[in-house]
Amino acid sequence: MKRLSALTAVVLLALTTHVAAADPAPPATGPAIDFRAELQPIDGFGFSMAFQRADLLHGARGLSPAKRREVLDLLLDKERGAGLSILRLGIGSSTDRVYDHMPTILPTDPGGPDAPPKYVWDGWDGGQVWLAKEAKAYGVKRFFADAWSAPAFMKTNGSENDGGELRPEWRQAYANYLVKYAKFYQREGIPITDLGFTNEPDWAATYASMRFTPQQAVDFLKVLGPTVRASGLKTGVVCCDAAGWDRQVAYTEAIEADPEAAKAVRTVTGHRYSGPTTVPQPTDKRVWMSEWSPDGTTWNENWDDGSGYDGLTVAADIQNTLTVGNANAYVYWTGASLGATRGLIQLANPGDSYRVSKRYWALAAFSRFIRPDAVRVPVTNADPALSVTAFRNTDGSRVIEILNTATTEKSAQFALRGGHDRHPEGYVTDETRSITPAHVASARGTTLKATLAPRALTTIVLD
Repeated sequence: MKRLSALTAVVLLALTTHVAAADPAPPATGPAIDFRAELQPIDGFGFSMAFQRADLLHGARGLSPAKRREVLDLLLDKERGAGLSILRLGIGSSTDRVYDHMPTILPTDPGGPDAPPKYVWDGWDGGQVWLAKEAKAYGVKRFFADAWSAPAFMKTNGSENDGGELRPEWRQAYANYLVKYAKFYQREGIPITDLGFTNEPDWAATYASMRFTPQQAVDFLKVLGPTVRASGLKTGVVCCDAAGWDRQVAYTEAIEADPEAAKAVRTVTGHRYSGPTTVPQPTDKRVWMSEWSPDGTTWNENWDDGSGYDGLTVAADIQNTLTVGNANAYVYWTGASLGATRGLIQLANPGDSYRVSKRYWALAAFSRFIRPDAVRVPVTNADPALSVTAFRNTDGSRVIEILNTATTEKSAQFALRGGHDRHPEGYVTDETRSITPAHVASARGTTLKATLAPRALTTIVLD
């Protein structure tokens, strides 16, 4: 979405400070990775193409079928691309189909909250239905639908824009509306696995937005939860996508304090715009970082230029969010868009071409190798210049991500607990390389040695 331009760029130092020492330490002295232990499970990595960005990818501005397939491969292919596994869909509230708007399935006020609604479904949804079907063909199983606003007539300000609140008498009708949207997708063969009713409820944007206080969110969850359960849909409710991870804490606490609201929510969701992740959410539920892209209004293809919009910034944020935030998923904001986008890929406007940012390669270095249902494992590391995370996939493969924030080459040695590998595969992402295979790691018995390029992300895969 069009972001909070007043927020400052993320300070990399705060993101790259090593935090894994807080994890339970394996029974060893010195640097070690314990693949026998488990921290949080990983649901996946994802992206969104809401606000008719999916229509752009389909070719609305001239992208050909051949180039479209290349971009789809980049985003969704597990071998050649990022293999992203969560698609976030936008539930619309606009009565038109102007670019950058999301059309609603209920464009006309039925005459009151108890009047029969006249839903409209075009089977396209700004290109999102097509994209969801493509994603499903690539193997995506998590489809996260989220509403930015209720239809204008349900709100206190009579507009889909500029915040406003949901009128209490429309709570049941709004819950029915969200369930109907999910059922339309079910009819198209797409299961909405995760359903959200609010986006950044703590901020009134000039575009589609709606305010909820933590208590108002709790009150609505007591309506939405039973409605979803009665619908027969196999979907989990998420909440609350606050604009900042720190701001989400108040919503999470309010949910946890109310047994009925807590029962309604399967996954806690928060954005990452108001500052770096500094705490985990106060819950035992799954937690997703459900939207972020670096601040700024410029397209940036660099890996490490100090702007705060580059690839290194994204790599550092992922490491920090998975460790400090204990997040179970990481969903980047925009997969592909036009012009001065902070997305992963820039589409020509108009034309039949695209460009790829290093932000894309930063995310892909995680999502390609760390697959859904992997678990993060404990790491101990003595070098503060190295941010290290490690994971065990369900197929038994093990992945180590090492971000060297120093300006000089580093050597690292880890004791591996839970297996050894004679031929570890190494991949480097930096200014000149993009998940490029490199002979940077060796293993002897249970000891892993790695040579780490400066200001680079090194991915090591052990089978």
